[in-house]
Amino acid sequence: MTEQLEPMPTDWRRALAVVAHPDDLEYGCAAAVAGWTDEGREVTYLLATRGEAGIDTIAPAECAPLREREQRESAAAVGVAAVEFLDHQDGVIEYGTALRRDIAAAVRRHRPELLITLNHRDTWGGVAWNTPDHRAVGRATLDAAGDAGNRWIFPELREQGLEPWDGVRWVAVAGTDRPTHAVDATPGFERSVRSLLAHRTYIEVLTDEDPEAYCRRFLTGTTGAAAERFGGRPAVTFELFAR
Repeated sequence: MTEQLEPMPTDWRRALAVVAHPDDLEYGCAAAVAGWTDEGREVTYLLATRGEAGIDTIAPAECAPLREREQRESAAAVGVAAVEFLDHQDGVIEYGTALRRDIAAAVRRHRPELLITLNHRDTWGGVAWNTPDHRAVGRATLDAAGDAGNRWIFPELREQGLEPWDGVRWVAVAGTDRPTHAVDATPGFERSVRSLLAHRTYIEVLTDEDPEAYCRRFLTGTTGAAAERFGGRPAVTFELFAR
């Protein structure tokens, strides 16, 4: 019998989603975000880069503001108003204390109970190599959950008025091949399609398929694949690390 996924916790009010690039959340968990914001929960997006190296035919200086605009439109489609960028360099994000500090600072500012990030492991299901940016940001987010609550780590943040926040209760990793929990994707599905479609410039370079058809097919496939393990319901899956 297939092991069933547990429902995600619901006893929280604020979440901070931390990923490397514009479109990372839209490929991973926008349908869940739409459902959460419908329930009155506050979700903030934090992106390590502006995705400036993501489109081969557009120079980074032109690409960055374009992708930032598309990300803000994408977030708005699922009820997210606050989108922040850290301005690490796309493609060459380095895991280390600088990245951990930046994420810990954001955690202290926003004081989430739930942190969300993308697959931090070397591969996607053991068959495709993950990118260095995803690995670095995912690992740094998991680590920053603890950094944010320790007054002796990054003491300079206190000097900036950012007091420790030890209230992160979970880190949820999307796009993992080891999911433990899930959210019903049905209520937020149509908005998740619009959210991914907002990255039209990127998608039109990525595929010759009609952009909306591509978005709908991709998201139907990923959410439908989890249905067997979530009571027959299409779902967004997460690997949940409790703290």
